[in-house]
Amino acid sequence: MAIKKKFLKTKPICKCTFSLPKDAAPEATRVALVGDFNNWQPESHELKQLKTGDFKLEVDLETGREYQFRYLIDGEIWENDWQADDYIPVPEFGTDNSVVTL
Repeated sequence: MAIKKKFLKTKPICKCTFSLPKDAAPEATRVALVGDFNNWQPESHELKQLKTGDFKLEVDLETGREYQFRYLIDGEIWENDWQADDYIPVPEFGTDNSVVTL
């Protein structure tokens, strides 16, 4: 997993490519990117499955911010990004959220 960042020169936007490798979810049929940028709604950002079995999605995010996010696999399993910029504990769920810093 890696988040690729492409900062635009003309706008305060970063084109972030989120990837979940097949190794992280070998049996997955659907993966959603959920986070504070989409009010944790899994329907709004579904990753596309590639021929390799990896999942990928490009999202435009405003620069100068940090965003918390996780991957939701098949509507049931939560997974963090293994190469996130940071992690924030979420005690009420007993887990961490991934963070991307722009």
